[in-house]
Amino acid sequence: MGRQIIYLDNAATTRPNARATERAGVFLTERYFNPSALYSDGFSVGVELKKAREFLLSRVVDPTAYDLTFTSCGTEADNQAVFCCGKRGNVVTTAGEHAAIYASCTELKNRGVEPRFVPVLPDGGVDPEALLRAVDEKTSLVSVIHVNNETGAINPIAQLAKRVKEKNPRALFHADGVQAYGKIPVRLPKEVDLYSVSAHKIGGLKGTGALIHKKGVHLSPYLFGGGQENGLRSGTENVFGVMTFRYAAEEKFASLDRDCERIGELRERLFSGLDGRLFRRLSPQNGTPYILTVSAEGLRGEVLQHMLSDEGLIVGTGSACSSRHRYSRVMTACGYTEKTLDGVLRLSFSPETTLEEVETAAKILNETAARLKQKTE
Repeated sequence: MGRQIIYLDNAATTRPNARATERAGVFLTERYFNPSALYSDGFSVGVELKKAREFLLSRVVDPTAYDLTFTSCGTEADNQAVFCCGKRGNVVTTAGEHAAIYASCTELKNRGVEPRFVPVLPDGGVDPEALLRAVDEKTSLVSVIHVNNETGAINPIAQLAKRVKEKNPRALFHADGVQAYGKIPVRLPKEVDLYSVSAHKIGGLKGTGALIHKKGVHLSPYLFGGGQENGLRSGTENVFGVMTFRYAAEEKFASLDRDCERIGELRERLFSGLDGRLFRRLSPQNGTPYILTVSAEGLRGEVLQHMLSDEGLIVGTGSACSSRHRYSRVMTACGYTEKTLDGVLRLSFSPETTLEEVETAAKILNETAARLKQKTE
């Protein structure tokens, strides 16, 4: 970019892991063969693809009990889960879902399936009792985001899935794990049937995601053609993207606990450095360490975002996938007033974030917000 920046929008996308892309580079320049080919070089690439699949699975589930279908992104994985498993009765989800789930469930109305959106708590987490009340004998799918991408709230999907199955054993349970995979400790119980993940949130490349699904769960093909991905997604696999995902995940999971602790400390250091007269905390303290959402109440978050960018600090104002509306749908569902909604900023971290950066970021945030407030008074 030609200038020094402090990047605190890692929930939107992360810098590709240089070591991972370098290791995977051989699949661009030398081992570029089609993994479906029967000759030895192609077959060996197919073997590497299988190893990557098993590794990515093994980090969160038993690979003997689950399969993994590579997709182009987390949104595609979410769509496949919803449209393959929400084909009858009703589908229960939350008002705090990522747009990939929310819009997909809304579309189900046009396909004869009733979507039920249950309320969220002020921190963005689901109301468990409301969720359970919405589930009945006609529920075919329940989908609950694991980590809220706008507030960082962590939903207890293991407990929720178990309670859903107790009420309706036939209902399938899906979780969007895009902000959880490789960031917080995750081990999926057998009650979770489907789980969506994405590479570019953990140092992989845009254009690669996956849907983890329990063996025996019936899925329909999303793309038709040569029958790749066990017939569920035809088209030659993005081997370079998959291998970069695998190598980035290796590093993330190797330091996961250590990163969680350090980044949690950085999150709190940044918040403690903010002027309480200018900023209100919206993220829960027991949420993911990777996200800190605040509101500069009475100020326009979008204006503040641009001013911060001019100062070399890049932050978000909510989900990067839903930026067309003045107020965030998710933050509105949390029950905040327009004064709070206007000033929402999402600060999100990565293992590359340093103490010096968060201390400088707090200073820039305070000075810039104070300057904007003075202009508006």
